[in-house]
Amino acid sequence: MESQDTIAVLAALAQPTRLETFRLLVRHEPQGLPAGELARLIDVPQNTMSAHLATLSRAGLIEGERHSRSIIYRAQLDTLRDMVLFLLKDCCGGNAELCAPLIAELTPCCAPQPTGTA
Repeated sequence: MESQDTIAVLAALAQPTRLETFRLLVRHEPQGLPAGELARLIDVPQNTMSAHLATLSRAGLIEGERHSRSIIYRAQLDTLRDMVLFLLKDCCGGNAELCAPLIAELTPCCAPQPTGTA
């Protein structure tokens, strides 16, 4: 990811409704949510939600897919990953031990959950 792309992503997220929308879509991966449901859950008018979804889409943070009469939106986790990696690329001047606490904080949310054995 380049600097300009990172700026576009951060700018798209620098608004409360768009940030909340993106976080909601991340929580609903991989199935996504229809635009109307997003508007209802966040309690904004549908035309306002459409404008926010367009901004997030232009930044590459979400993608919509038409299903019959609805558009299902999904978070583009690759874009999120690329942005975080860009921001951390030169983390701590190459001193991995300084970045260890940050990596440890990220790991629990993203680690595969063990499956129970019978």
